[in-house]
Amino acid sequence: MHLGLIGGIGPASTVVYYQRLTDAMRALNMPLELTIVNADANTLVKNNFADDRMAQAHVYAELISRLKSAGADCAVLTSLGGHFCFDETVHLSKLHLVNAVTPFDEFFATTNLKTVGLLGTEVVMRTALYGQLQKTKTVAPDDLQDTGKAYLDMALSGACSDATREFFLEEGRKLVQNKGADAVVLAGTDLGLAFYGQTTEYKAIDALDVHVDLLVSLAAGKAHLNDHAVGG
Repeated sequence: MHLGLIGGIGPASTVVYYQRLTDAMRALNMPLELTIVNADANTLVKNNFADDRMAQAHVYAELISRLKSAGADCAVLTSLGGHFCFDETVHLSKLHLVNAVTPFDEFFATTNLKTVGLLGTEVVMRTALYGQLQKTKTVAPDDLQDTGKAYLDMALSGACSDATREFFLEEGRKLVQNKGADAVVLAGTDLGLAFYGQTTEYKAIDALDVHVDLLVSLAAGKAHLNDHAVGG
């Protein structure tokens, strides 16, 4: 299956998606059919803050049309924060759109995680992954605005300072120690900038890994598109 990725939101996570998809398909001894188009992260942030879902959906729709012209069979958003207008995009999309959020509920349930702490954009944390989790309780940092701003600043810059890294590591610790989370979910695809290579005393789950596993299954023909995508 030819995967179509909407990247650039942010750039660092796009690189990780590409690396992990490439490595996984190489390990399966299978070719990877992939096209990436670049979305503007600043436009996404502006529309997200304004909750202008249709404006961002139209941006995505244009990019998805380019992916279709390139031969892609489905479209993928490489940003959980960018899913704030997922439903609106589905109605405009010329390709099936793979949801990065819906696989999490089953994943958490099968790994026996009853409560997870969320780190990511303010909207992702405030809405508990857009209300998609039915089997799992969520908790979030006390100061959603500051945490969300720290995440966006990091995602847009594509870099993580030592101070920002310590901030996120500590917020994760508080979610487990003070709020009873069984694990901390890196519910922002750029959080690897803060967490990769770090050792934590708590369990940290990278949401990007869950999404990539699904995409590899689709690309390898081990999962059916109709079971994991909508629209098109």
